[in-house]
Amino acid sequence: MTATRQRCAWIPADNSLYTRYHDEQWGVPVHDDTLLFEMLLLEGAQAGLSWLTILKKRENYRRAFDQFDAQRVARYDQAKLDELAQDSGIIRNKLKINWAVKNAQAFLAVQADVGSFDRYIWQFVDGRPLINHWQRVDQIPAKTEISDRMSRELKKRGFGFVGSTICYAFMQSIGMVNDHTVDCFRHAELLP
Repeated sequence: MTATRQRCAWIPADNSLYTRYHDEQWGVPVHDDTLLFEMLLLEGAQAGLSWLTILKKRENYRRAFDQFDAQRVARYDQAKLDELAQDSGIIRNKLKINWAVKNAQAFLAVQADVGSFDRYIWQFVDGRPLINHWQRVDQIPAKTEISDRMSRELKKRGFGFVGSTICYAFMQSIGMVNDHTVDCFRHAELLP
């Protein structure tokens, strides 16, 4: 008989989608520009919603947004935007859909300017994940000084749906910060 692994308290015991995300992705350092773009758009789509809502629609987002190919998304025209606004597989918020295109354009501009979005975004933590040692979930902040700065800088570069709270969730999702509680088995696994 296998012992049950201890996970962060925010993971519902009866949700395999959330459990897989927590165990396989949340807090794992990401350096692939396509996946960084995906997570940036998904975190923006989450604004005002639960992350579970987005996780359930993730495959639909991949289909609808051309596997998060920033080059393609940046060229979406009004007909494509109208099509996306009718797609029940994604969040049909026109403002979020329009910003996805603007964010793709800003993302490409960062790549052209810096060489990669990875290089640009990881400079906010000097290229290394921040390791926290939270005892309880209620100690984990919704935003930090770093996410405040990231939000300001992304907005200056033309990004939208990148408030400080969204930026911090993005940092958690791409492993810029290890916010697994210390009793969670993933905390130790993700230590450098």
